[in-house]
Amino acid sequence: MGVILKSLPGAKRAIFARYHLGGCQSCAFSNEETLAELCARSEIPADEVLAHLLASHVHDSAMWMEPAVAQEQISGLRLIDLRTREEHEAVVIPGSEFFTQELQQQLFAGEPGTRFLLYDHGGQNVLDQVAWFRGHGLNETYGLRGGIDAWSLEIDKSIPRYRVEMD
Repeated sequence: MGVILKSLPGAKRAIFARYHLGGCQSCAFSNEETLAELCARSEIPADEVLAHLLASHVHDSAMWMEPAVAQEQISGLRLIDLRTREEHEAVVIPGSEFFTQELQQQLFAGEPGTRFLLYDHGGQNVLDQVAWFRGHGLNETYGLRGGIDAWSLEIDKSIPRYRVEMD
């Protein structure tokens, strides 16, 4: 599953939404488990799940914005930083806002036509947040493909790259 989750960033959300797998201890799956193993123990046809994952990926791809496109459109975008406060204070794309609960309330009560660009560190988790924003009527919300790391590599090399270490 690890390879699938890396290749198809929205796969976990897609599997949970359709098959209710991966959301709790009893239906969780590990990165080491294969799709075939997950499907066998869940009694779901693997080809059906794979087709769903690929269709979901096509849908998810429309929620990405490439760094070069974001740079071209930056004046019309409201940049929202989804990373931790420590990451935001250390390294930031100029003009972005740190996402807090207060900001969330303002955004969700604001104007539905506003264009948002959400970003995290590497783009692995941003699509879930984009889907959440869109689910609240903010349909012009996109995720920065590759996150701030891609922005640093492709757009602004003055932004330091870093690695997140988890305990």
